[in-house]
Amino acid sequence: MYFNSLGEKVSRARFKEMYNAFRNRQELIKAGLMNRRSLIKLGLLSGTGYLMHKNGLSAWGWGGGGSSGQCASPTTTPFSMNLPILPVKQPVSVSSLSPAPQINPNTAINPSTGLAYEGRTRAHQAPALGFPFPAPVVYQITQKPAQVVMSNQLPPQPVWSFDGLSPGPTYVAQYGTPILVRNVNALAGDNSGFGLPSVTTHLHNAHTPSESDGFPEDYFAAGQYYDQYYPNAYAGFNSTHKPNGDIDEALSTLWYHDHRAGFTSQNVYKGLAGFFLLFNQFDTGNETTGFRLPTFPDYDIPMMFGDRCFDPTTGIMAFDTFNLDGILGDKFLVNGVIQPVLHVHPRRYRFRWLNSGPSRFLQVHLTDLSNLSTNNLFWQISEDGNLLPKPVQVPAVAMGVAERADVIVDFSKFAGKTLYLENRLEQTNGRGPTGKVLSAGQGNLMLKIVVDLPTVADGSVDPATLPAFYALPSTNATPRVQRSFKFDLTRNGEWTINGAFFDSSPRFTVQQNSVETWSLSNGWGSPEWSHPIHVHFEEFQILQGAPGLYPDSRYSSSNNWGGGWSYGGGSNWGGGSTGTNLSRKDVVRLTSRGDVTLFFRFRDWLGRYAMHCHNVIHEDHAMMLRFDIATTGDTNSRP
Repeated sequence: MYFNSLGEKVSRARFKEMYNAFRNRQELIKAGLMNRRSLIKLGLLSGTGYLMHKNGLSAWGWGGGGSSGQCASPTTTPFSMNLPILPVKQPVSVSSLSPAPQINPNTAINPSTGLAYEGRTRAHQAPALGFPFPAPVVYQITQKPAQVVMSNQLPPQPVWSFDGLSPGPTYVAQYGTPILVRNVNALAGDNSGFGLPSVTTHLHNAHTPSESDGFPEDYFAAGQYYDQYYPNAYAGFNSTHKPNGDIDEALSTLWYHDHRAGFTSQNVYKGLAGFFLLFNQFDTGNETTGFRLPTFPDYDIPMMFGDRCFDPTTGIMAFDTFNLDGILGDKFLVNGVIQPVLHVHPRRYRFRWLNSGPSRFLQVHLTDLSNLSTNNLFWQISEDGNLLPKPVQVPAVAMGVAERADVIVDFSKFAGKTLYLENRLEQTNGRGPTGKVLSAGQGNLMLKIVVDLPTVADGSVDPATLPAFYALPSTNATPRVQRSFKFDLTRNGEWTINGAFFDSSPRFTVQQNSVETWSLSNGWGSPEWSHPIHVHFEEFQILQGAPGLYPDSRYSSSNNWGGGWSYGGGSNWGGGSTGTNLSRKDVVRLTSRGDVTLFFRFRDWLGRYAMHCHNVIHEDHAMMLRFDIATTGDTNSRP
């Protein structure tokens, strides 16, 4: 008996046709021949952006008929492997780095041709502003091929890794202590079907100097390295706004991932991602001090969600460049393992959730399969990298690709029970959610949680007491410039921002120490798509265009993924609503025909940064732009 990726029965002949077409496309992908523009030139892409029905090629391509056609992975038994707890990256001595770090680019080791790769072309800015060089804490990490086990029913998977791990190790950093990370590219050799061994690592969304941001064209080749300097300073330290830095803009949960122009989706899908956690005197990692959040790492667990496809014959992870709207997997990974299990104590835990994509949107619930009628509430304490002013009790958390949310779950009331993290948001193709929220037990069970460990002390704060975290910065300042951006799909099936593709040139220049507001809209050429939009470097606050973070009965169940409340930075998929998002964010979900208005302050560092769709398939097909920050800016209202 044969099935497609929706679980629908198909004939043996149809399955064979689908599989042969899939293998043919994989050969083209492996040869590095396919991107959206080359598909158009070869006549393989229709004017509406769909893969043409070519014999032996498009049987698995989404053809507009209502079926996702994404993949049909082999059967695996869920909850048969434990959730991996990602190890903490350990520093090295600066003397162990050879050659020694230097402020200016090392062009002898990392030459910049402007063709094959760029490398670091700009000096580190931090030392000129008083930061120590080399940094007091130094790391070296190697990006290299590895074999990892994602399921004990599938063969070991050939991935690209950080230090042999995928996801990579977790960096644990402190505000006020700069670090330097040497990224070494050792990805030479066979790419096992997809991915480009040319990389640039982006720390999403740290307040980082441009030359260390991981800009998409700061890539470096196999055999090269790139030194990135992270000051770990509060935004505003070099500004007229908050000269000592704004504690209310402190970040907590970040992540690092490859950002290579044109190949981000493939390289991240292949394994190049990991967590980066920032602590300070308030969010300390110790539940007896500061905000008294659950202690890291014992009761504070980062969880990276992602979905993947696997070849139905070989069981090896597969990536299909031909799914140009976005790729949906039928296997759900948490920390690199398909549907793992976690055993916990009956006490409070902090879970740091990240939707790593590549294209699926999530709405994560806590489900008890033995009592489906119960709405198991928990506490959301952050949006993306930013703690909220106070905890908010929610029945679920919504996340577009690259969004994060820290939550507190009190398992003391679930002692002896088994629960599941369940994604109940229906999505049938890469365009975005349908807007339908599935019933409890009918979604995607991603993680099994068994509350069977012994009772232990719990010194963490009870979120029900509504402890105060950081205040929200004011948005009353008059913007120097108001800019507008339309995210659209052309008649030729190409993703654009304001009608243009990504290239090396800056679209506009922001003036340092200035305030701007940006209006983002989803163009009429892509009415069925949802775009998670990410802006590098500075977080924003949503002034208009998304429902509020806190419970609000004005929003109906048809609009906000499940009824009578809104949360998570814009849970309303309908778009065009009014309201203020009471949090700071670095990713906003731009919904079907929706629009949002964002408030920014740009401070401290100069140089080039990016804005793009974080459905990374869209990003790789040119839905991205470069902007620069300089001492003098322009007033271009529609770049």
